[in-house]
Amino acid sequence: MKIIIAGAGEVGFHLAKLLSYESQDITLIDTDKTGLAYADSHLDIRVLRGDATSISVLKDARVASSELVIGVTSSETTNITLCMLAKQLGCQRTIARISNTEFVDNKELVKFHELGIDELISPEELAATEIQMLLNKSAFNDTYEFEDGTLIMVGVSLPKTAPFVGKMVKEAATIFPELHFMPIALQRTGTQFTVIPRGDTVFKEGDQVYFITVKEGVDELYKLTGKKKQDIKNVMILGGSQVGFKAARDLCAKKFNVKLIEQDKEKAFDLADDLPNALVINGDGRNVELLEEESLESMDAFIAVTGNSETNIMSCLVAKSKHIKKTIALVENMDYFQLSQSIGIDTLINKKLLAANNIFRHIRRGEVVALMRLNNLNAEILEFVVKSDSRVTGNIIRELDFPKSATIGGVVREGKGYIPLGGFEIREGDRVVVCCLPEVIPVIERLFL
Repeated sequence: MKIIIAGAGEVGFHLAKLLSYESQDITLIDTDKTGLAYADSHLDIRVLRGDATSISVLKDARVASSELVIGVTSSETTNITLCMLAKQLGCQRTIARISNTEFVDNKELVKFHELGIDELISPEELAATEIQMLLNKSAFNDTYEFEDGTLIMVGVSLPKTAPFVGKMVKEAATIFPELHFMPIALQRTGTQFTVIPRGDTVFKEGDQVYFITVKEGVDELYKLTGKKKQDIKNVMILGGSQVGFKAARDLCAKKFNVKLIEQDKEKAFDLADDLPNALVINGDGRNVELLEEESLESMDAFIAVTGNSETNIMSCLVAKSKHIKKTIALVENMDYFQLSQSIGIDTLINKKLLAANNIFRHIRRGEVVALMRLNNLNAEILEFVVKSDSRVTGNIIRELDFPKSATIGGVVREGKGYIPLGGFEIREGDRVVVCCLPEVIPVIERLFL
């Protein structure tokens, strides 16, 4: 696929890196000479220095023959203008990164697709949404909802007390036959090796396991993973960044009690005006005495979303030492994901990864309606819509030539979620959630084409 990416910043470089690994034809455009030079020396892509909204630059990038243009510069005006021009010049599909969430809220009213913009993505909004979902299912360290919660993915580190630790997957299935969930991926503690569970895979203490479940299965997972369903009501947010503001706004709307700490005095006053239902405090959140004065110990959750990853991690560790139920840190460095469990922070989130997940589904073959890459795991979860002529249509799962490095975790049919076993028949219109390792993605795509 020929893809043009405008913006060699964090999101653009990360996308280009992931796509170049898949041998996509990538052209990266930016005005910054340093960022382009770094990308050119580290990635197998074409770089082009210039203004992404310049028609001559776009022609030089061969926009007319491109299948996808992605605008992820720091300027939403540039991204929107780029997408409008690219579509007029012959590009098949466009995606614009924006920061003004009013655009997302009113995209049907404004009809951005008629202007040439097929998709709007706000990494900050995605991060705020992720935070809200994590607080709603507070005992788990990762979560994702398919089809408005019809199917739910949760990630959890197995404690020694989990009833199926030491048992094979097929043994757990016979002991708990009434359960409504499917293990789809796991990583052994202390390793970077991702396993797609089979019937003879043994659950071990400390495993980071991802399950697909239906709504009623979430409570079952709480019991069987030894986790307690914790009520989260009082939340402290460190940092009045866009993510901090959007998270505070959304949580206040859900009747959470929110305290937000912002170091910049002028910004703190502006946030206080914009967030009438939150308590905004002007102060340095790195100051432990300040946190204690603001009743850190009475908080149920602590969310650190400043622009500094190290500050976010260290402040979450302070919060964890005060026995806060849930800690969430925003980090920019992907390498930090390997440390989250070992250092004691519940969840790390990354805007680049969230944006990439959202964009990747437009690159996959077959009708992919959702896609996510698991934090620190070498696996992808894809949600396919089954077409009448797909190879899987009309077949039961055990008769499919399905790779061992992939598994079907769930199916949504006519608005209802199912956890399918080997005898389940896949039908046209089903939405099938598949978890697989990267090397078998082409095989999976062919099955659903």
